[in-house]
Amino acid sequence: MIRLARAADLPNLQDIERAAGKVFADIDMVAVAEDEPPSLEVLGAYQEDGRAWVWANDDDFPVAYLIADLVDGNGHVEQVSVHPDHAGKRIGKALIDHAAEWAGAQGSPALTLTTFTEVVWNGPYYEKLGFRLLPESELTPGLREIRAAEAAHGLDRWPRACMRKEI
Repeated sequence: MIRLARAADLPNLQDIERAAGKVFADIDMVAVAEDEPPSLEVLGAYQEDGRAWVWANDDDFPVAYLIADLVDGNGHVEQVSVHPDHAGKRIGKALIDHAAEWAGAQGSPALTLTTFTEVVWNGPYYEKLGFRLLPESELTPGLREIRAAEAAHGLDRWPRACMRKEI
């Protein structure tokens, strides 16, 4: 059910992101809920580089996706989103495990991500998957850049941090 994203999937990935984001409005994070997904150009760059995967249903239609980077020698989950109609089926975990396998094949010792620490389906969920919060002293230059960009985008209105999972 996990496969590389295709160019034709990219608008669907934006739809998944919008649908997944709507639940943030329920916890008073309206700005996150209303944030636009990555552009088709950005998603296309991940897709063309083989760093975008989807979980497709039985009709081969994407219901979740993950895009990844390499940041300071580690795999980095740039975004993982599951359509709410398919939440609770461990699809996100399967995509993260897939990203960890990809990162390991690239020679990465770990997988990193940034997340909201107090949102149940973010920080606490990733801790259950084996990620740990990184103290400021362990942030790499690339992770510091990502956090600075997130702060400039206004995401630091809510507690946010970097996490790491050894591969």
